[in-house]
Parts: sequence; structure tokens; C-alpha cells
Amino acid sequence: MMLKIGVPSKGRLMEKTFDWFGARGVAMRQTGAEREYSGAVEGVDGVELVLLSAGEIPRELGAGRIHLGVTGSDLVRDKLADWQTQVTELAPLGFGHADLIIAVPAFWIDVDTLDDLDAAASAFRAAHGFRLRIATKYHRLVREFLTANGVADYQLVDSQGATEGTVKNQTAEAIADITSSGETLRANHLKILSDAVVHRSQAVLFASRKADWSDAGPILDRLADRLGLPLPAVI
Repeated sequence: MMLKIGVPSKGRLMEKTFDWFGARGVAMRQTGAEREYSGAVEGVDGVELVLLSAGEIPRELGAGRIHLGVTGSDLVRDKLADWQTQVTELAPLGFGHADLIIAVPAFWIDVDTLDDLDAAASAFRAAHGFRLRIATKYHRLVREFLTANGVADYQLVDSQGATEGTVKNQTAEAIADITSSGETLRANHLKILSDAVVHRSQAVLFASRKADWSDAGPILDRLADRLGLPLPAVI
């Protein structure tokens, strides 16, 4: 039996994850060709590296097909309903910081808060006969946030591409998206609402509550000890 850990398969998230584990005595490396999603772990016996996209890792954790996974806290919360029943946070990793925010056109000078957005949405529906469109990839998180803050008369439209361009392309009136510096928003003449940070995300090491821990438990003990982390209450 191997303990399977899912790690982002490319880019800075993979590199930063390898660095984080390596600094704690657990070496991870990609094996085979650059585009071949295979890897190896040294430092703790019985750990298997599974390279996946960051967006696939929440699904695999929720299904119990991997025991541990590194991915954004925003992705887990958006892709897993009642996420606390499916995974537990083992450690925030201190990189991959980004905020999920709501932004509107910069020329909406009277819209600076969620209350303003709610009023604008009502006026928009009265004027146009359909609800104000908010483009996003993060439907669950955004819907829950807007409901909790009393915003109505909107519809979420799916955006899997360049969300910041949807307003210019007239496929949405506002957006909800991840940003780190805000430069792309400003380049597209958008502004962040002052009270509309939906979630502050970072890379987190998660443990699956759905995985089979009967044989992997002792491996987790050794790995947690090497990493200097408390043992998660998932077994």
C-alpha cells in the first residue's frame, strides 16, 4: 500500500511545492520527459507522487483516490460541496497567494460596495429585462458570498477563459475572479469593490477524509513527523 499525494503538474505551483517539501527533508522530482506526468519521492518510504492539474486535485481528494493533495484553498471550497466533510487542511504552504474578488467597470462611479452592486443589479434588470451578468469560474463560492451579503437580481455566467475580457466583450457586466496584483483588472478598466473579497486563497496541503487510511496511516505518521506537522484527524 502506498500513500498517494497529488501535486500540481506544472509551473510555479509545482516548483514551489517541491521546494516546500524539499526544505523539510522530503525530496520530490519529476521523472521521465518534461510532459510526462510521473514523479518520485525520496525521504519517506511508501509515498507515491501523483502529478495532476491543480483543478483536478480537489476532485481526487473528494473521491478518496489520493490521500494528500496540494492545491489552492479556493479550488477546494468551490469544487467540493461541504468541503470540510471531505478534506481537512493539514498545512497552509505560504505561496500561491491570490484573492477571489468581485470587480465592475471602472466608470461605474457610483458602485463601490456590495450594497451599491445590489442596487445597480435591480436597476439593470428594470432597464434591460434580464439580470446583471457576473462572469466567473467560481460559481459555488461567489453564489454563497453574494447570497450571504444580500445581493440579488444577478446571474452567474461561466467563464473558463480570460474572465477579465468578458465585460469588454459584452458577455458580462461584472466579474468574479482570482487576482494577485490587480494589474490585469486595471488594464481592462475594472475596479474591485471595496468589500468584495470573496476568499483569500493560498496553496494548502489537504488530507482526504474519504481515502482508505487502513494501510496508509503508518506512512502518514512518518511523513507528518518528517514535515514537522500535527497528524490530521482523518484516520
